[in-house]
Amino acid sequence: MTEESSFKDVYDRHVRMVFNLCLNYVQNSDDAQELTQDVFVKVHEGFEKFRGDAALRTWIHRIAINTSLDHLKAQKRQKRSLFSLFRPAGHQAEHVAASAFDHPGVLLENREATARIFGHINALPAQQKTALLMKSMEGLSQNEIAEVMGVSNKAVESLLSRARQHMRKELGRSEG
Repeated sequence: MTEESSFKDVYDRHVRMVFNLCLNYVQNSDDAQELTQDVFVKVHEGFEKFRGDAALRTWIHRIAINTSLDHLKAQKRQKRSLFSLFRPAGHQAEHVAASAFDHPGVLLENREATARIFGHINALPAQQKTALLMKSMEGLSQNEIAEVMGVSNKAVESLLSRARQHMRKELGRSEG
């Protein structure tokens, strides 16, 4: 089997998972598609160097998460520099607007509520957000999350607990 056919097999087996993972971070199909391409460029570039210390799926998960987080950081920096010109001092960061939320799995009538939930998820610290998305959206076990994130099971348990606690508090506040 050639390296190219091997990479094609890896791509075919993991492309849907990578797209869905990226989509959970960016909530926009076009951005998720672009990030998916970026992830597989990185996978292809690192394919020969992959040592097999972790499962291939875990390695690809890490690349997808890091690529998504880097994209969000760059977006936030870009928005911050643009909005700082117009925003009054002390004004909090903007939440995801329902009109900017473009997740294909969400029906139109549910978009506003889902955008509000993802707005709260996006406000979580990066580690909590990653753990919560992998658990609730990807369906990974705590062990798998720990392996992907490179942390202990206890750390994942703590991250999930804090993320859920924050979500309950914020969702209760927005409903009340």
